[in-house]
Amino acid sequence: MKAIVTGASGTVGSALARHLREQGHQVVAWDRNVVPIDQRPPMEDFVRREKPDALYHLAIPSRSTGRQNESWLVNTFWTNELAWLTKQLGVRFIFTSTVMVFTDNAKGLFTVESQPDAAEGYGHGKLMAEQSVFKANADAIVARLGWQIGEAAGSNNMIDLLEKRANETGRVEASRKWLPACSFVHDTASALSWLASAEPGLYLIDANTRWSFFEIASALNEKHGRHWNIVANDDFVYDQRMLDPRVPIPSLQQTLTTLP
Repeated sequence: MKAIVTGASGTVGSALARHLREQGHQVVAWDRNVVPIDQRPPMEDFVRREKPDALYHLAIPSRSTGRQNESWLVNTFWTNELAWLTKQLGVRFIFTSTVMVFTDNAKGLFTVESQPDAAEGYGHGKLMAEQSVFKANADAIVARLGWQIGEAAGSNNMIDLLEKRANETGRVEASRKWLPACSFVHDTASALSWLASAEPGLYLIDANTRWSFFEIASALNEKHGRHWNIVANDDFVYDQRMLDPRVPIPSLQQTLTTLP
């Protein structure tokens, strides 16, 4: 398989590109400095020239370039154009969304039938993008992701938060009543790779079957040498988990063996 990956330098994108290459697939990163994201002809020329089997759209406007309406351009316009273009060219389109299409007021655990309620901010933008994708390309795949867990600080993942809070306050407050949607980034990459051959539609990628943030943070602390002072509380009460038995992803316990 040959795949184009947008956001290939990001937390999930870099893991996905690495995983695909390890599986023997060819990966082409979309370089926004070379191929614009707001002009259809050069975008179409690029995709036609590369002739991919799949196009993974993971890019987000995480690093501002100072362009006007950049969030809309990346989340909505570019996404819609790619959905339409891949439909015309017969390329499998996989778009990554987020569990944040549900607000903290929504009642989890969530399934593919759960109705998102985000009316503003990042989650709302992703929800609008999901709807745009399916309108432009009924054969597309949308994958909602939870919080990613990496192996070290330095990228946008759960370890970063633990490290930063520990450095700032000397402790990490962790709720026993919050069950976050989350997965290890390498497992997310494997699940996304699998989606290239899945049926069109909405999928949920989450490896947390039953654990609280306190339990996960404590297990990560054990795994990483007990560097953080994890303090339990019950301040945040929320079941954010996403359930989708179709997705082949190992539970957190396979990596965090000290989880209860």
